[in-house]
Amino acid sequence: MLLCSLTLTLIWMVASGLERDMKEVCLGSPGVPGTPGSHGLPGRDGRDGIKGDPGPPGPMGLPGGMPGFPGRDGLTGAPGLTGERGEKGEPGERGPPGLPAHLDEELQSTLLEISHQILKMMRVLSLQGSMLAVGEKVFSTNGRSVNFDAIRELCARVGGRIAAPRSLEENEAIASIVKKHNTYAYLGLAEGPTAGDFHYLDGSPVNYTNWYPGEPGGRGKEKCVEMYTDGRWNDRNCLQSRLAICEF
Repeated sequence: MLLCSLTLTLIWMVASGLERDMKEVCLGSPGVPGTPGSHGLPGRDGRDGIKGDPGPPGPMGLPGGMPGFPGRDGLTGAPGLTGERGEKGEPGERGPPGLPAHLDEELQSTLLEISHQILKMMRVLSLQGSMLAVGEKVFSTNGRSVNFDAIRELCARVGGRIAAPRSLEENEAIASIVKKHNTYAYLGLAEGPTAGDFHYLDGSPVNYTNWYPGEPGGRGKEKCVEMYTDGRWNDRNCLQSRLAICEF
């Protein structure tokens, strides 16, 4: 049996006046639920929300990473103040006695070299003339002009030998003495068996020359060598009087 009651009254307003319409609705007992429908399609993703605050830091991990390369050295700091001088220590043990002077080879060698230098200077000074040192050599003259053999004897007597330049520097040094005395000088060279082949008086080959253009031109007849005032050389016979210059 259905129960009917007045549930709704609709009122419509019209231009011609007020009209009322009444409708009855009947309520029955609920029926059996129907079969659920299928799920709908997924909805769209919503818009990103506002970024949240960072969380607290996590705990430190265990060590195990490779150490980094050392950094560059910093600038050197200013020197500190000098510390106070320490107390003098106790003297050390006394060393063994040294060799007697006559058995010390190093000392004897040094003394011999000093003696040689002193003797060389004494011999040079004994010439009582011009003296000029170049490298390890000393050139000296007494200002006298004699023949070649006399010069060789004079130089040997004082422990030297006739000056023989072996480099441009030595040639210039001898030339300065020659120019100062304004005369020519014999050099410590001699011609060998072959014409034009000159060597030092000890027999060693000549390693430096400064011949005047066209010289030597004696063709075996001029066995000695003289130096002009400009430092150039010329072959000459050994009997002329030339300035005696010795080297030590």
